[in-house]
Amino acid sequence: MSDPSDKTGDNGLAGAAQVSSVLFACTMNSIRSPMAERLFKNLLGTTVYCDSVGIEDGETDGFAVAVMSERGLDMAGHKSKRFDDLDDIYFDLIITLSPQAHHKALDLAAGQAIDVEYWPTMDPSTVAGSRDQVLVAYRQVRDALEEKIRSRFAVSGEKEK
Repeated sequence: MSDPSDKTGDNGLAGAAQVSSVLFACTMNSIRSPMAERLFKNLLGTTVYCDSVGIEDGETDGFAVAVMSERGLDMAGHKSKRFDDLDDIYFDLIITLSPQAHHKALDLAAGQAIDVEYWPTMDPSTVAGSRDQVLVAYRQVRDALEEKIRSRFAVSGEKEK
């Protein structure tokens, strides 16, 4: 029997026990889930496969691209995709960032060996105000996602870029 206090999986990452693939999901795959995907890949490299989807198609958001580029992370080439665009749901873990995505993920995971986690994440596109105020909201989402990824997968140290 495995020691429950040992949170190191086969991939050697503490907190990523037995996780070899992660899917981030939000509503339109234009802000939150692509930000999470890019942050995850920056922090964990290729040790765990990662992708992102939405319930609907959306255009890549310019503010999301801007706040990610502040960290040296390129999101400009992101192409939105939906759950329905996936050939197969072969992920160990689906992390949902919106209620709609959470319900869809639970439906898809029913009867399969897929864990689903809900990380409630504000949609920064709903923030009204000046450009600077909107950018603050996007930065808050970026920073909160990075902190959640670091905490959930026990990532420490510098970012890869």
